[in-house]
Amino acid sequence: MRRLFAILALLGAVSLGAPACAEDKPALPAATTTPGAPAADPAVANASPTASAPAATPAAVANKGDNAWVMVSAALVILMSIPGLALFYGGLVRTKNMLSVLMQVFVTFALISVLWVVYGYTVAFTEGNGFFGVFDKLLLKGVTVDSVAATFSKGVVISELAYVVFQGAFAAITCALIVGAFAERAKFAAILVFMVIWFTLSYLPMAHMVWYWAGPDAYIDAAAGEAAGKTAGFLFQKGALDFAGGTVVHINAAMAGLVGAMVIGKRIGYGRESMAPHSLTFTMIGASLLWFGWFGFNAGSALEASGAAALAMVNTWVATACAAMSWMLAEWLLKGKPSMLGAASGAVAGLVAITPAAGFVGVIGAIAMGLLAGVVCLWGVNGLKRLIGADDSLDVFGVHGVGGILGAILTGVFAAPSLGGTGVYDYVTNKVGDYDMAAQLISQLWGVGTVIVWSGVVSFVTFKLVDLVIGLRVPEEEEREGLDITSHGESAYHH
Repeated sequence: MRRLFAILALLGAVSLGAPACAEDKPALPAATTTPGAPAADPAVANASPTASAPAATPAAVANKGDNAWVMVSAALVILMSIPGLALFYGGLVRTKNMLSVLMQVFVTFALISVLWVVYGYTVAFTEGNGFFGVFDKLLLKGVTVDSVAATFSKGVVISELAYVVFQGAFAAITCALIVGAFAERAKFAAILVFMVIWFTLSYLPMAHMVWYWAGPDAYIDAAAGEAAGKTAGFLFQKGALDFAGGTVVHINAAMAGLVGAMVIGKRIGYGRESMAPHSLTFTMIGASLLWFGWFGFNAGSALEASGAAALAMVNTWVATACAAMSWMLAEWLLKGKPSMLGAASGAVAGLVAITPAAGFVGVIGAIAMGLLAGVVCLWGVNGLKRLIGADDSLDVFGVHGVGGILGAILTGVFAAPSLGGTGVYDYVTNKVGDYDMAAQLISQLWGVGTVIVWSGVVSFVTFKLVDLVIGLRVPEEEEREGLDITSHGESAYHH
């Protein structure tokens, strides 16, 4: 159990006494700690608590600066989705399907946002078992302007409503990512029904497994820490580190997309007709918005306007730049010319790979991960894609799946203090614990393996069910004409 204590962190208690939620946290380097502070200003992945302080102690008050940072970060994540992801995907499809992709991303984001408030938040971030929370906060019952959520520092909290929006934006963009894998041939109604089921049975349990825990204030001594650890999510208990969603978001969505592409089948004319992107201008704009918004995605996951957030921000910046360069240079060597599509794809690959590691690794680790991500994901969208044989339209698995797996595993390597990482903070002893790289890699593999199997099975069953009831694919003549007109009665362009 000593390893478990070394990986715990987060939240304050809820007004009804319910425990908070979150996930494994690293400590900042000693130089960033505040002398005399109750804890070392740790960094952590997208963890989540939601609780107000126990009645026996004065009520915790949210820090205004941290509140502001988390709310701005939530808005940045929303910008990533609409218009960022929508434009990135839209530019990659053919002209006749541009509007359909914009519609799929936009409406998926809206749908999941509503479901998050209705039941998603309570299932993901309340104490239940290792896989699901309970329904105590349906429709955000009990979540008020006064309720608070823990951060990764003892005694420091933010407004729970800010945390709700932040985590809800994550859920929405995860589902929106999936649509790129089977773009240009899926029924709109089928996509929406699939999203409802997959969000409920794959995203919510994965978020709970990785990010739910009792919060840092629960770890007052070894016995209390052990008791609190038993209430955490399954993968949190396994010690899996995921700062901002490498498993919960990227591998999870990528597996759903890959399964969907295989079940729905290839586009008509795939491999024989030109299916080149119709607007790399939009794709570049979309990639740039993703890069910009991703600072909220990763740095916001520190839940505090702290040195930990600054570390995550620098790592996100530099890893992305390195991946864009490595993808472009590798493509230049292989094909003779550097492409805009390659540079943009490399940037997204770097963003994906650094996501699980952003607050756990040092700058040297971020550089190494970025350089590797560009080359490995280039192989993912070329060599691996041919090996699998699926028509993953916009390379969701090649970038988000491969990049997410690479990033999750390398987090276990570069989080080591000996390699410039933060290590893992022990909230019982209030210091960084001893780092066992081999053990951490096993924990990371638990996370990767679990999400691959869980999302793969849920996705396959859901796609088959939706196909049986609604049908997944549009008729051939509609696909040839384009989904803009046949599915929505509109065109993206009139010229």
